[in-house]
Amino acid sequence: MPEWQLDTYEAVALVAAVVAGLCLLLLLLVLARLRVLSRRVRRLAGARGGSGEAVGVDPQALRHVGVVRYDAFGDMGGRLSFSAALFDDNGNGLVLSSINGRSETRTYAKPLVDLRSDHTLSPEEEDAIREARG
Repeated sequence: MPEWQLDTYEAVALVAAVVAGLCLLLLLLVLARLRVLSRRVRRLAGARGGSGEAVGVDPQALRHVGVVRYDAFGDMGGRLSFSAALFDDNGNGLVLSSINGRSETRTYAKPLVDLRSDHTLSPEEEDAIREARG
């Protein structure tokens, strides 16, 4: 066999070894990530609520929801305006309000941290928060 063919085979073998090494490294990274996620799932599945039952819910999930529908203006009916509160177990989330008028609709989003906002909340938004709290 000519000498250049041996060099080509050696180069191909070297490239294949490098690719195999990179695949192995990627596999190890994926397995490490799966291990972390598996621990988190086990921790959530083993969590206990106030009454002792397993909760199994991420405390950062937006799972508290309250919606209040109302007439924003006296001359309009149908309760087309609304305020909706969505927040996690720590009271962090947002309040969305949509004010429906005859010629336009305005929508507002206000952040919630510990069930409070830096923005002034309307009575309807406060009602939505109370409803979401249960």
